[in-house]
Amino acid sequence: MRILIAEHEAALGMFVARSLEKEAYTVTLAGDGAAAASAIASADYDVFLLDLDLPGEIGLGVLELARTLGNGMRVLVLTGQAAELETRIACLEAGADDCMMKPFAMRELKARCRALVRRQDGGAVLRCGGLELNRLQQSLECGQEPIALSRREFGLLEYLMLNRGRCVSRATLLERVWSTSDAGNTNVVDVYINYLRRKLGPSGSLIETVRGQGYRIAGLEAGKAAQSMPLLMLPPAFQQAAMQS
Repeated sequence: MRILIAEHEAALGMFVARSLEKEAYTVTLAGDGAAAASAIASADYDVFLLDLDLPGEIGLGVLELARTLGNGMRVLVLTGQAAELETRIACLEAGADDCMMKPFAMRELKARCRALVRRQDGGAVLRCGGLELNRLQQSLECGQEPIALSRREFGLLEYLMLNRGRCVSRATLLERVWSTSDAGNTNVVDVYINYLRRKLGPSGSLIETVRGQGYRIAGLEAGKAAQSMPLLMLPPAFQQAAMQS
């Protein structure tokens, strides 16, 4: 599961991100509306945790942007105790799938994230050949036989399957799976690709090497690949903010 968090309280955002990463979820953390807008425009996410109190008071604007892209991402709005009923209703009418009051219990937040993903059409389970990757249970089966993967291995395979049919560069994998932009460390991607191929056995051949470019999984049945959106397609209010993030 890929989750985007937009939270203005740095400590809270980091705590939630680390808690979700322990569940083997791939998490992107944004501290303001500009960073959130840039993240939404550049990748697909399953769940978007949106703090209404983002700097600049543009929480609702970011929500509208998320809905404008129409990528099926589920939006869970996080509001403070002082949030009025009208505000919560406005969020739901603007396209939010759920609202949650602060402070909240992490167990409930995780349960709500899982419930939101279950609402997606075919989004919880990815299939290719004999592989079946369950994004809610964080499990993988090959020919109905379970295969144990580490958190990084699972995230790597998940991202490749989400981008089925597309070549994904090592730099992109490093950024999306390892949450780092250290281009000088892309060798770690090759190492984990080898780990995956060994664990998948004959099915490891599904992971193709595109010489000089990266890796891809081709020939998958169903599902939606993440797509980038050109900056000029963003609403004008976010174009400058996204360029500065």
